[in-house]
Amino acid sequence: MSDTDFPDGLGHPHLKAPAAIKRHASPLSLLVLGSLMAAAALGAFGGEGLDTTAVDGAGARLVVEAPDTLRNGEFYEMRVYVTPSRPVGDLVLSVDAGLWRQTTQNSMLPAAAEEGFEDGAFHFSYGAAEAGRTILVKMDFQLNPSLLGDVAGRIRVLDGSQDLAALPLEIEVRP
Repeated sequence: MSDTDFPDGLGHPHLKAPAAIKRHASPLSLLVLGSLMAAAALGAFGGEGLDTTAVDGAGARLVVEAPDTLRNGEFYEMRVYVTPSRPVGDLVLSVDAGLWRQTTQNSMLPAAAEEGFEDGAFHFSYGAAEAGRTILVKMDFQLNPSLLGDVAGRIRVLDGSQDLAALPLEIEVRP
């Protein structure tokens, strides 16, 4: 077979079998991909679960379970436990707006009797609460895909407008 029998751009060198190393993926690319997958599985890029933070305030114990590192676009859950140390006339959960910046809230259970926004914070009123009886509020969110950096703010427990406990919270958002 002569070179004139081949279509333009092809010739005898194209008939030779490629070297063994050229037939397979580069070991370096497999090593890089495997390292990235191992780092993600170990939580280096966020999504490793909920961290628990607690504070005993003047009138209540506040416990927040929330992730400290997330990836943008990710769904996540936050749980807030409030245990008043004295009877409360109107238990209000207050969340700074900065903590939920570029975040879509999908659900909040139980639903608050009243909701509002005041002094840069969302307020959720749950009515009267007994001393020693824990109230759990479960919230589900999704981070907007454009969010990068940190979101931070305080979660406070109030009796009407009187502070019972407060806890700063920061969540790192990675790409």
